[in-house]
Amino acid sequence: MTTLARPPLPPFTARTAAQKVRAAEDAWNSRNPDIVTPAYSEHSTWRNRAEFLRGHQEIHGFLTRKWQAEHEYRLIKSLWAFSDDRIAVRFAYEWQDGQGQWTRSYGNENWQFDPEGRMERRIASINDLLIAEKNRLFHWPLGPRPADHPDLETLGL
Repeated sequence: MTTLARPPLPPFTARTAAQKVRAAEDAWNSRNPDIVTPAYSEHSTWRNRAEFLRGHQEIHGFLTRKWQAEHEYRLIKSLWAFSDDRIAVRFAYEWQDGQGQWTRSYGNENWQFDPEGRMERRIASINDLLIAEKNRLFHWPLGPRPADHPDLETLGL
């Protein structure tokens, strides 16, 4: 194991897969590409909606653009399934655009990890639903979701 390792490492158990999902959620809720990007291997490949990315430079650029456009971003991820080196999650996040319109984005991700626990493949399918501010469900200060905030199941998502 090198200093690049990102525990928990595969092969995953139910407990370690859930830890990996929560760590990813917390990192993405930082909205900081410098924190999120190192969780991916140097040559990680992504499909995010209809955009295809490869490597740290493209991933960092994508995340930078994303969080410049998606204000008040709050994300919840939920473990769906796992195997030795793969994890499937479902997620929802809420964000506001530059004109003040709120959106809830829903999706599924398939992840594959290298032996050091860094994601080498991410496939994301995402749909957007415009919502009124009064219909928002994710209410916590920017940053990681508090442990006592409802999860996707509790929120009926």
